[in-house]
Amino acid sequence: MRKKLFAASALLVAATLTLSACASGDDSGQSVADVSVETGTDKAATILDQPFEKPDLVLTDTQGKQYDLRKETKGRPTLVYFGYTNCPDVCPLTMSNIAVAKKQLSEADQDKLRIVFVTTDPKRDTPAELGKWLKGIDPQVVGLTGDFATIQAGARTLGISIEPTSKDKNGKTISMHGTQVIAFSPKTDGGYVLYGEDATVDDYTKDLPKIIKGQNP
Repeated sequence: MRKKLFAASALLVAATLTLSACASGDDSGQSVADVSVETGTDKAATILDQPFEKPDLVLTDTQGKQYDLRKETKGRPTLVYFGYTNCPDVCPLTMSNIAVAKKQLSEADQDKLRIVFVTTDPKRDTPAELGKWLKGIDPQVVGLTGDFATIQAGARTLGISIEPTSKDKNGKTISMHGTQVIAFSPKTDGGYVLYGEDATVDDYTKDLPKIIKGQNP
């Protein structure tokens, strides 16, 4: 089947145009990576021809301890998502979809998988707040917070744009951020699969067993 190449940055923009209070596309103006999309396919996963390097992020986890993303997830299948606990829709839905799909895995595979939620709203998302929120979704998810500039820079290496929190017209604090989930291979530690906000429980349920093995979903 013939494949088409697209710029990852363009895909990220397309994936986030439907959101106003929870996301924004990549604003770098440059291509981040090439991706292969099979014509006529309805797969939720986008396979990157040039995998992303895992962000060099050292942040604080929900226990108040230092967490080195590269060190702690090295050699493990890892899903990384940037969002915030006060998000009204996309963030909790995305994390819940992944958590439900994870429960379909064997205990051994669940233990291998690392799911990392990095806040885009660190002023409000303290370690305690992150822990409380994630407990209602999946207590095994790693929640990270820290300096906003550090988080923003880490997200940018994945083509994900994050903006400082702002007030909407009703005075409510919102966080604008990209809504992509990046899957990292346990074989190479490269971020080789991208999911948009439309990925469903069924999509993750079908793909996670392959991601855990470092295979293309």
